[in-house]
Amino acid sequence: MSFARFEVFSKIAELGSFTKASQQLNMTQSAVSHAIASLESEWGVLLINRDRRKGITLTEVGQKSLLHIREILNRMEHINQEIALVRNLEIGTIRIGTFASASSCLLPKILSEFQKKHSQIEFKFYEGSYEEITEWLNIGIIDIGFVVEMDSTSTFEIIPLIKDKMVVAFPSNHMLNHQEIINIQDLQKEPFIMPTGMYQKYIEDLFKQENIHPTIRFEVHDCNTIANMVKEGLGITIGPELFLKTQQNIQLGTLNLTHWRHVALACPSVKEASPAVREFLAVAKKVFKSKS
Repeated sequence: MSFARFEVFSKIAELGSFTKASQQLNMTQSAVSHAIASLESEWGVLLINRDRRKGITLTEVGQKSLLHIREILNRMEHINQEIALVRNLEIGTIRIGTFASASSCLLPKILSEFQKKHSQIEFKFYEGSYEEITEWLNIGIIDIGFVVEMDSTSTFEIIPLIKDKMVVAFPSNHMLNHQEIINIQDLQKEPFIMPTGMYQKYIEDLFKQENIHPTIRFEVHDCNTIANMVKEGLGITIGPELFLKTQQNIQLGTLNLTHWRHVALACPSVKEASPAVREFLAVAKKVFKSKS
């Protein structure tokens, strides 16, 4: 059994394209096609549906096989890292799922400390929404992911990093700019840009707590779009300080009602993680120990 064919199949499933998979794997497209064809021939099943108009999709058996194949590849990565440790070598790849504000504000701090001792470890970063990161963890695309407020039903192990305050964001010339503390009642008649992402519920709970019905002008999912709309004077918003403080030409204000979101790293199992992943988590805990 060739693990190289497993890697090809996993990469095609991840990217949804034979061409993109061949580029990332530094293989010819014909070699990629041959690897899948030989795997299907050996098993006697069709793993991938090929359609010129609709593109490629996994068959039912392909989807079921993918979960096991990714687990096998992850186990092989762990074995290789364990062997390297015994030989006093350092190898391995860590796959991290991250969202925008974590990428810019948290990840560099951990990487800087980690690479002081482990410069040979490679990284692959997958940036997406909170929901996508959770899905990637579930299906084995990533080893660890930045998450926010995992609920009690989560099966992941959680490593808390920081508390991130929810703040008001408004244009630099807005009248709120001169208020040290902003009363949430003052936001009731302001044109409001409501985020539709994961922290929408936090904002709705804040308004509900004070029996306020905000004047919602826009509902937007993308954080960067929201920040740009605030810059252009299209409305104000409430959001996480970690992200909003990195945006230029908008001002932030502190609400009279304090609400925090908790940012953490999630891992399916620290005990079963590779040596490189366990060390990365240990470094992350050390870096943010005083801020969690």
